[in-house]
Amino acid sequence: MFPMPDANRDQSRSLKCDHGLRRRVIVESLLIEVFQGRLEAGKHLVTQELADRFGVSPTPIREALVALEGIGIVDLLPNRGAVIRRVTSEEVGEICQVRRVLECEATRSACGWITPAELRSLQSDLKGLLARSTSPDPGFLEEASAVDNRLHDLVASSCRNRFLANEIGRLKILFRAFRDVTYARDETRFRSGRFEAEAREHLAIVEALLADDRKAAVKAMSRHIRMSVENWGRTLPNSTPPTNGDGTPHSTSPSSTAKTTRRRTKGST
Repeated sequence: MFPMPDANRDQSRSLKCDHGLRRRVIVESLLIEVFQGRLEAGKHLVTQELADRFGVSPTPIREALVALEGIGIVDLLPNRGAVIRRVTSEEVGEICQVRRVLECEATRSACGWITPAELRSLQSDLKGLLARSTSPDPGFLEEASAVDNRLHDLVASSCRNRFLANEIGRLKILFRAFRDVTYARDETRFRSGRFEAEAREHLAIVEALLADDRKAAVKAMSRHIRMSVENWGRTLPNSTPPTNGDGTPHSTSPSSTAKTTRRRTKGST
């Protein structure tokens, strides 16, 4: 089994980084513990206890908790402080729906504005990962994560819309926590071919961008995010079956969804 992300390692890093990075490290560490099931729904997070644990003042802890509230992981309740929310796989589907809207628009806008050299570098690295995906070495996961980060960050930074890029940046810490814990938790990913499929999905995005094919690039990005939903749904401890990127159950077809909607409408009249 591949090693799980190490929250304690991140805590030691937090003592040596600036204020903004320290807050991000705390957010990342707490997210990982939530998705590993080490911080369960209903758990009360005490600011001073977290400050002592991370070796920081209460200020970055409060800022991290506000950031976690902003992405739906904790509730900040009057007279109770921060409480971990139960994040369902339905909510994961909703998050993916938002991500798909944002990143597909960023891909559409970035097409034609990313240098060929940057895209060819990604293309080369993805082909290398693809060749190793069925029998990976110990460094494979770290490299796959780094290439994934580069691609999505490059698209966001090239979209020529500061507000869109900022919103993607605000949510990407959540997306990447899902990804990293899923990478480490799922022991069957190599046998099931999911890493190979992910490399091919990324490669399709890059090659469409190289061809300046906006429509194909957006379609490839949309498909890539949709395919992530099923895997991210398994990240959550005791989660219910995963949903599609539009929030509907994974096994539900559009026709059955329409029939259910008609029945509900008829029964309510």
